[in-house]
Amino acid sequence: MANTTPKAPVRRGRQWLWLAVSVAVLAAVVLLLFETEDTADVTRTAAPPPAPAVSVIAVSPGPARAVVSAYAELRPRWDAELRSAVSGRILAVHGGALAGARAAEGTPLFSIEKTRYETAVAAAELSLEQARLLLLQARNKVTVAQRQFARDGASPPNDLALHLPQLRIAERNVAAAKAQLQTAQRDLADCEVTAPFSGFVTRRLASLGQTVNAGDPLLQLADNRQFEITAGLSQEDWKLLQQPVTGQMAELYHRNGQPLGQARIRQGGGFLDQKTRQMRIFLEVTDPQQAVLAGDFLRVALRGRELSSTLTLPEGTLTRAGHIWLVDGAGLLQRITPRVLFRHGGNITIAAPDGTGPWLVARTPLASFLPGQRVSPKPAEG
Repeated sequence: MANTTPKAPVRRGRQWLWLAVSVAVLAAVVLLLFETEDTADVTRTAAPPPAPAVSVIAVSPGPARAVVSAYAELRPRWDAELRSAVSGRILAVHGGALAGARAAEGTPLFSIEKTRYETAVAAAELSLEQARLLLLQARNKVTVAQRQFARDGASPPNDLALHLPQLRIAERNVAAAKAQLQTAQRDLADCEVTAPFSGFVTRRLASLGQTVNAGDPLLQLADNRQFEITAGLSQEDWKLLQQPVTGQMAELYHRNGQPLGQARIRQGGGFLDQKTRQMRIFLEVTDPQQAVLAGDFLRVALRGRELSSTLTLPEGTLTRAGHIWLVDGAGLLQRITPRVLFRHGGNITIAAPDGTGPWLVARTPLASFLPGQRVSPKPAEG
């Protein structure tokens, strides 16, 4: 028991020594970490990040001729449902009357039974000859009466004494007989149905052997030589056009951008469409190219008047929100909302902002742009 008592204080002293050493080491590590973190922070903040590079294009204000575009459907000028003008049985359906056929003007389409109309022509010719005979007899009576009064040296008391009323009636009978003959001949000619204009047969509505009455539909014929376009323009676009618009030429483009020739403005303006509240322009295409097809949806480009103090930029410079980003002389971003005058050929033309220019415009604006942000402008390639 006497030997164990002194060892306990020695062991406890060693424990306190190790505890003190551990605390000292821990304090040294903590101080070292704090010093390292402070040094890193100072290093990061001492060198600011470089300004992001932004591709810009330099533009100056200048004149530009307006080009107003509108999309419209190309329609045939003539699109008719041909109907029978006579009654009878269809004896022949010619190849030009089949659906999809291209029929030139005057091409035979249908042949309708004509016996009754040939009879009507013969009867009308007979009536005309009889009327002419009565006219000759009336003229002869007038001549005889005039000679009789001249031989007697007397004056006729009235026109009836000279048979003049009978002469006038005979003349009217001849005129009526001629009109009846012309009607009968026209009905006979209508038994042969021909194309009134050049076009495509879009639908055939009558068949061989079918009996039709006057007014029954036979086929649908759409013009393939002359086309019309009705385009709608806003009142702002209408003000960009050179007035008067009648007689001016417009360029036609397919939806893929392929040029399709020109159209002539037949008439325009004067009233607003009741549904769209737009001005309407009527164009005609009289010499279409082979690629022009009825029913196609085309872009119509109308040449307008010359505008001053404008900027022409690629469409990509305009954000979806309708903004354009400029870079000033200090390399800071500025956001403006321009007034877009017109669009054409992948470009937009806007009214020049205040100032004399030139301006540096961001070629491809980013969603992360902020007003006053510092950037490094770089000239855009191409």
